Amino acid sequence: MTSDPMVKAEAVHKRFGRLEVLRGIDLEVAPKEVLCLIGPSGSGKSTFLRCINHLEKIDAGKLSVDGELVGYRERGDKLYELPDREVCRKRSEIGMVFQHFNLFPHMTALENVIEAPVHVKEESKSTAEERGRALLARVGLADKVDSYPRQLSGGQQQRVAIARALAMEPKLMLFDEPTSALDPELVGDVLDAMRVLAEDGMTMIVVTHEMGFAREVGDTLMFMDAGIIVEAGTPRDVLTSPQQERTKSFLAKVL
Repeated sequence: MTSDPMVKAEAVHKRFGRLEVLRGIDLEVAPKEVLCLIGPSGSGKSTFLRCINHLEKIDAGKLSVDGELVGYRERGDKLYELPDREVCRKRSEIGMVFQHFNLFPHMTALENVIEAPVHVKEESKSTAEERGRALLARVGLADKVDSYPRQLSGGQQQRVAIARALAMEPKLMLFDEPTSALDPELVGDVLDAMRVLAEDGMTMIVVTHEMGFAREVGDTLMFMDAGIIVEAGTPRDVLTSPQQERTKSFLAKVL
């Protein structure tokens, strides 16, 4: 018996004005799978991630997470947009880590991590703090619980952002180029934290330029360009023997 996909995209289209950014994306991500998305800037990777948690609305097709449509309810063959409250409730099940950490500057690392569980999920502060400390320890920041963002390096701030996303106990984690804003020597710590998550069985979709990470941690690698998936396969196959000319020319520049 095969388990249902955690993420399923069917002919997903998205346009901004005249620009068609996603031109019919079809993919499935199984529970506990790590999917890495690579491709040039402007190929639609980040937009696709934002559609998964309904930060962007899709124009055609269907997107579901854990068997439920994202942002819509289906009646007959029509889709009806869900009210904001419902969308927010669903979005809380999906963790997202952006390029820029977006931490609250006036809050400590621990306060940043417990903010959403306490205010969105109405968890008790003591429960949230206990889990928050454990999550910060999990990303290697046990000694930084009382530090403010300005006292942390970029890599440490990004790991706080990962802990913050995990605090909502998501069933899916989305990473949008989480290391691209970091100094090179800080990248490894963030990738290590993500590696641990993958080993723990978290379903992840990672938009990344880190080919070594994709090769080592990814189960599936997809190359996107101009709003379509050009090529998909195991990271090893795609990186070492790409089939499509467009993939070959992209990899020749980045590897």
